[in-house]
This record gives sequence, structure tokens and C-alpha cells, in this order.
Amino acid sequence: MQKPVRRTMPFAAVLLGAALAAPVRAQIALEDLDAGMTGPRAQVLVLGTVHLRTMPPGFKPAALDSLLARLAGFRPDIVTIETESGEECDLAARHPARYGRDYCPTTAAAQAATGMDMSAAIAAADATFKSWPTQPTPAQRRRLAAVLLAANDRASAYVQWLQLPPGERRAGDSLDESLVRLLEQIGTTNNENYQLAARLAARLGLQRVHAVDNHTGDRIDVPDTKAFVQALEAAWASGGAALKENSRREAELARASDLLPLYRAVNDPEHLRVLAEANVVPALRSASPQGYPQMWVAGWEVRNLRMVANVRETFRERPGARVLAVVGASHKPWFDRWLGQLQGVDVVDVPGVLK
Repeated sequence: MQKPVRRTMPFAAVLLGAALAAPVRAQIALEDLDAGMTGPRAQVLVLGTVHLRTMPPGFKPAALDSLLARLAGFRPDIVTIETESGEECDLAARHPARYGRDYCPTTAAAQAATGMDMSAAIAAADATFKSWPTQPTPAQRRRLAAVLLAANDRASAYVQWLQLPPGERRAGDSLDESLVRLLEQIGTTNNENYQLAARLAARLGLQRVHAVDNHTGDRIDVPDTKAFVQALEAAWASGGAALKENSRREAELARASDLLPLYRAVNDPEHLRVLAEANVVPALRSASPQGYPQMWVAGWEVRNLRMVANVRETFRERPGARVLAVVGASHKPWFDRWLGQLQGVDVVDVPGVLK
């Protein structure tokens, strides 16, 4: 009886097959490429914040004073905020079919007062900052505030307003009465971009804050928006006891007259871990037949990637800058991880600054 023939694969083919079957792993640790860099390293502090619009009745901006003192001690050169830039607003206005007609607040009043559309105001503001004097006059600050409002940069306009002597906070130099009322209204608005970032920038003598939010990549195109929202909410409903305990503690600390303990809690690594997992894990594990929750996660990642890139752009020409990024706490884990992978960038420990 003839023996069966054993057919063997060439050794090279065996190796190739094993290589194809093995998981692909990154071979280069990009975060280590700057180990021998010359020159100063940027220091970036990502402050996870609650959204102040959700604060309980009776909230007073003075509750942020202790927090502002700690952040002032970090001495940032640049402050970034979670809102859309004038450039993004201008883009959205030019493509209403894609982004809608209410993507950003209207600048009609400021455009009428300055005679500039948004694009022209953005260019004028940039040129003004480049030639800004060390000791600007009140008239220059009023004019710049008006231009910034036309550029849809309300927080930076408020930075200029705060640095005016109280007696000079009035109409004039393109800043008409309607814009004065807008700036006064901003001063009473519960928003971290104004009550935290803009106040800190003015205190430090900075001339602006930088808007870094971006929603151009998370406007998910689905045939049934209602079903999309329902699927996502159903996934998030399984957030678990740890998330509920986080929310309970936040609500308790938010009632205090000093919000420094609240910010310490919100920026605690364990608090952030729970928040990140609750945001993403249930969505990825959802059995939605359309995959809607998984689509949301993809949009969430695109948004965070573009926001981190926008933060990086603010100090692209300033090696060694000290940067404070004020962003909703749910974004902080992504900011910390991705900023920490950039070249010449060190992410500063928030608990150490707020101790």
C-alpha cells in the first residue's frame, strides 16, 4: 500500500503566514522622539471643567476666586476654551446646507457697528494683535472689543472689556450701545469661557483667549436623527453606579461658596476614568442594529482630535509656551493622552496645581 504523500509548505511561506496572522503593533514610540530635543518644552495644563450653565441657583462668580488664584500661579501664556472659532463660524455660515443656519450666534449687530463682515473682522483682529502696544489706550481696547465681537470671538472681546477701567466701559470707538449691553450681559452669564478663562486672561494681562472647539467632524449624517438619539441614550442609560456617584458628589460640591474642591474632584484621575468609560464603553457595546452609538464614538474621536490639533496650533510658533486648556471634563482624558504624545509637550498634573 502506497503511503500518503506529506505536502509541506516552504519555510518562507510559513513565516509569511505567521506574520500575517500576528497582530500589527506600532514599532515606533512617537512620544519618545523628542528625548534629546533642543530648547524649552511646552507645559500644557488641561483643566477639566463643569459647565457653569448647570450650576444651581445662587451661583456667584466669586466662588471661582480660589480656583483662579491657583491657575494664575501656573502663569499660562495662552488660554484656550471650548467654543467654536470665528473661522469655523465663518465656514459654517458659508455652507448653511451642511451646517445649518444657527451653527454660531449672530454677529449682525457687531458687523453693523464696525462695517466688517466676519471674515474681514477676523483679519482685522489678527493684524491688530500683531501690532498691539504695550500700553493700549481705552479707545484701542473698545475698538478691538467691537472687532472681536464682529469676528465671533465673544470671550476675547470680554477680555478686552475687563481690562478697561470701569469708567471707560462705555460706548465709543465702534463699540455702540447694543454691543455694550452684550458685553454687560456676558459678564452675568454662567459660562466658564467668560467667568473662568476670560477673567483669568484679563487678570494675567493676556489680550485674548483661543477658541479650540470643533463640530465639523461630529455632525453625523444618519437617515433618522430621532432613532440615533434614542439608541445613544439607551446605551448611556447603563452608565452604572460609579457614574451616578460621581454626579451626586458633583452636585453636592457645586452648592459650596468655594468651587475649588469641586474642581479638585472633577479632575481626579478616578473620576475621569469613570467618566470616560461611561461615555464610550456602553456605546461601543450597544447592540443597535444601525450601529448608531458606535457612529457617535467615531464622531467624538474626530471632535477631540481636531480640538487637540487646535490647541497645538495656538503654540506652534511658541516653543516652551505655558498653555491652559479649559475644556469640559469629559474631554480631558483624550486631551491628556493625545497632547502627551506630541513632540516637545509636557502635560502638567492638575491635582498638583490645585492642591
